[in-house]
Amino acid sequence: MFAVRDALVERGVRSWVCGGFGVAVLVGRVTREHRDLDLLLDAADLAAAVAVLQERGYAVETDWLPIRVELGRAPDCWVDLHPVVFAADGSGRQAGPDGTWYDYPLGTFTTATLQGREIPCVSQATQRWAHTGYQLRPQDEHDLDELDRVIRPS
Repeated sequence: MFAVRDALVERGVRSWVCGGFGVAVLVGRVTREHRDLDLLLDAADLAAAVAVLQERGYAVETDWLPIRVELGRAPDCWVDLHPVVFAADGSGRQAGPDGTWYDYPLGTFTTATLQGREIPCVSQATQRWAHTGYQLRPQDEHDLDELDRVIRPS
């Protein structure tokens, strides 16, 4: 996770960790294996983010733009990019399936510390919201349990 985030930061790509690693950042420790790194990123930075990853051997494996694009690198590295269009007030909006949208109000984007590093991530409230509307998998239940164990401002 750190190598990908550092490479993106070096190129000026703004991103926030979400998904399973986002929970790890919020609780301050990695508590399970992760298949991929999910990042919300400024849609204006999408091309630069893809280029950074391709330079590091990643290739596009799933292209569901404008919703998301997933890149993989053998043998088992994946990064899932979710482009967000930001409003002047700092709120954001991500395309969803069938013409829907995911809205990210003010307070969605925050930071937390993992392994002594301050990492931009999404809030606890956003993580909880992202775990609704579908059948939870064991890893989702684990992540919610971890969030329940740690009380931090959202």
